[in-house]
Amino acid sequence: MKIGVPKEIKNNENRVGMTPAGVFELVNQGHTVYVQSTAGEGSGFLDAVYQEVGAVILETIQDVYQSSEMIVKVKEPIQEEYALIQPNQIVFTYFHFASSEALTLAMLKSNAICIAYETVEDEEGTLPLLTPMSEVAGRMAIQQGAKYLEKPIKGRGILLGGVPGVTPGKVLILGAGVVGVQAAKMAAGLGAHVTIMDVNMKRLRYVNDIMPSHVVTEYSSVYNIKKHIQTHDLIIGGVLLKGGKAPKLITRDMLKDMRPGTVLVDVAVDQGGCMETTKATTHEDPTFIIDDIVHYCVANMPGAVPYTSTLALTNVTLPYVLKLANKGWEQACAEDKSLALGLNIVSGKIVYGEITEAFDWGMQYA
Repeated sequence: MKIGVPKEIKNNENRVGMTPAGVFELVNQGHTVYVQSTAGEGSGFLDAVYQEVGAVILETIQDVYQSSEMIVKVKEPIQEEYALIQPNQIVFTYFHFASSEALTLAMLKSNAICIAYETVEDEEGTLPLLTPMSEVAGRMAIQQGAKYLEKPIKGRGILLGGVPGVTPGKVLILGAGVVGVQAAKMAAGLGAHVTIMDVNMKRLRYVNDIMPSHVVTEYSSVYNIKKHIQTHDLIIGGVLLKGGKAPKLITRDMLKDMRPGTVLVDVAVDQGGCMETTKATTHEDPTFIIDDIVHYCVANMPGAVPYTSTLALTNVTLPYVLKLANKGWEQACAEDKSLALGLNIVSGKIVYGEITEAFDWGMQYA
């Protein structure tokens, strides 16, 4: 198979869809890999290293799309890429269709085979291709939140860990999934007081078992959220509905109950966000302020730490890339149920129900 690795062109996205190690495996199994020039530089992988393991370097993104039967990316195609995608071309990447009607319509029009990292699901019901980036984003949420609590950036002027004689900051985490647990781990490590909320008691029991005593769990309800937002300094939104839009747990009206300088970090922004005031931002312009509340809503948080993120992502995507390359998408998905769940759009038809539900399209594109 001919496999293309284009350079990511989303704002400040420095990750790359395949490392030289992945190229080596594919070339060794008889495939051709086209890598766009400088695609790996942001993650620390130079063109020369790709060439050493057998990649063909192409100068333009147009060349990569035109030459390839399968495209392996990190982030969803943006508008400049829509017209480059060809009928029956496999596109294997994060899509998050439920948060973008324009992207969904463009991929339907392209007649491509869209396989989404975020909906590949294993036998235990976990999302193996989303997990490593959720781990990165969860940890980064605290790192970024701690920074934006500083007064020069309009935060409350709080040091999360406090100091002797001064109480530590308070962190509220909505969702006890991968993002929430990793955020809690980082916040606890800094010495903050952490409250983590979820509707899944099994997850709350797990968190209670593994976390230190200054991480407390509480059942998530509107009443409890309204109570805690009044006293917490940093609020992390880490709620995920597989393939669907995130629920709005914090409304615009709730902002008035928060103290000025409270920081909101919405890690669920890729899925539309779990806060009503969320709008996607970039690493170049990461925050905005509404009613004196600082919002950090960067849609590709792991892109800021591309070396770590690229290695973590490609560790888990490469086995699936190899299956798709060796067997073709139809046989690979027929033999691997977890990969089959990654199929979102196939030749102009939506095959993942949560997408039609997100836009209330019914059977229109099924």
